[in-house]
Amino acid sequence: MGSIDFSGQTTVVTGASSGIGAAFARELARRGSDVVLVARRRDRLEDLASELRARHGVRVTAAPLDLSEPGAGRRLAADLAGRGIRVDGLVNNAGFGTNGAFHQEDPDRLTDEINVDVANLVDLTRAFIEPLRDSGRGVLVNVASAAAYTPSPDMAVYAACKAFVLSFTEALWYESRGTGLRVLSLAPGLTRTEFFDRFEGGAYQGSYETPEQVVATAMRTLDRGRRPSVQSGRRNAVMVSLPRLFTRRRTVLISGRVSARSSAGVGAAA
Repeated sequence: MGSIDFSGQTTVVTGASSGIGAAFARELARRGSDVVLVARRRDRLEDLASELRARHGVRVTAAPLDLSEPGAGRRLAADLAGRGIRVDGLVNNAGFGTNGAFHQEDPDRLTDEINVDVANLVDLTRAFIEPLRDSGRGVLVNVASAAAYTPSPDMAVYAACKAFVLSFTEALWYESRGTGLRVLSLAPGLTRTEFFDRFEGGAYQGSYETPEQVVATAMRTLDRGRRPSVQSGRRNAVMVSLPRLFTRRRTVLISGRVSARSSAGVGAAA
């Protein structure tokens, strides 16, 4: 497989108002794709849409949407179909994490977390998977996390959600072979985004990548078209290797100690 030709395509990017989502939108527009920007914050979407139109001359559609609401993916698909927009690619980047002991978490917040990170990621993927497969040159990127590879005490729900994303996406990679659809699970580690900016009580310690570096890793992997998943950042290699090097019990103990040293407080939307 060679580099993807995005010209004439339309790619949906969720969580596009900042961070990795905005970086994906900029790179896809640079490579000639029309873009549908999805997030809650209309003003940020409109600002980014104006930037991409002026800089790259592509069609950009701002689609404000709250992905914590059930069935949001199907509603978006119906809205775009009503506008005559055919979708060739999907980047499921929207997500957020909560940080704290599970027994102290707000149940409504946990429901929103599962809806954004898992339920609507599946809903969006199912809503668009058939046109993506029919395109013959489409892409599906589901953004997981380094946390997908190890249980994470104090981020129990978030890590479990991302483990789902990893397993789900790798299965779709297999199912999509021979269709021309390139499927990838992307696992960023520490990245300079609002996800980490909003942690109270101090940020995680370590070497941070930029959103642009994370997206560059994803695009290189998609262009090669061989792998179902990729981790971005050297620090991730350590986290990913823990389950291969230690027993499950030992892995959880190490992960818990790392979490206790690194952060305290609550994480908010990515």
